[in-house]
Amino acid sequence: MTLRLCWLWLLLCLISGQASAQLPEIQTAQLPVEALDTLRAIKQGGPYAYARDGVVFKNYERILPVQPRGAYREYTVKTPGAHNRGARRIICAADCYYTADHYQTFKRIRE
Repeated sequence: MTLRLCWLWLLLCLISGQASAQLPEIQTAQLPVEALDTLRAIKQGGPYAYARDGVVFKNYERILPVQPRGAYREYTVKTPGAHNRGARRIICAADCYYTADHYQTFKRIRE
């Protein structure tokens, strides 16, 4: 396949959401302790550690599966030693996803 066709295939997969179906997975037991605390708060409906927790995540990166606008919500995973929210987040809609690098990569959380 030529480079041009590879890019076209990738673009079509991203638009259709098929590329995101290939996201790696992470078991809850493999998550940092702070992520488990965040998941617990999500399941309980709060309280959350940060005021921005629960806001709409717009999926601009299109790494996650395509969902209707407003379906994804983002939650902060505390980062020890960070003086701000840090880079770790959990994003949830039908499934939840963990990112340790501020939306550059995601792993689907398997419980």
